[in-house]
Amino acid sequence: METQNLTATESPVFASSNDMLNQWLGHRRLTRRVIEAFPADKLFTHSIGGMRTFAQMVKEIIDISGPGVRGIATDNWDHAGSLNGHVIEEADQNKEALLRLFDAGTTEIETFLPQISTARFQENVVTFGLYEGVVFSSLLYFIDNEIHHRAQGTVYLRSLGIEPPAFWNRN
Repeated sequence: METQNLTATESPVFASSNDMLNQWLGHRRLTRRVIEAFPADKLFTHSIGGMRTFAQMVKEIIDISGPGVRGIATDNWDHAGSLNGHVIEEADQNKEALLRLFDAGTTEIETFLPQISTARFQENVVTFGLYEGVVFSSLLYFIDNEIHHRAQGTVYLRSLGIEPPAFWNRN
């Protein structure tokens, strides 16, 4: 069997921006169902072991995902806001508003991820002016962050006696 010696700049492409978009949108659909499954009176109050509420975790997903993809696509981070505390404005402290913010983030992902070229996936970036890495690893971090917090939300649902959406169903 012949092996290839590849440098970082010669790495084969494992996914296009369209492939990444379709995978992430599956995760977004599932995360949205987890948010929807949460009782409105528990979304902003229920926690386990001193962890943040699921609403606070969702706000982190919102603050990172759409603005992160937009920043990578445009190389402009002015719109990204602050990553400190993931504050939920008082007017947005209800399930419907949180879902609207989440959906707006999904729209940003749908708009800006296709604008990221395959070549850009291999470029260095400093996301949010703080975190240096390669574009594809930053995008994977955004997705991993969402999956991680969705899993915490799933545990919260189970602790409330609610059967969470099936983790494998991303349709």
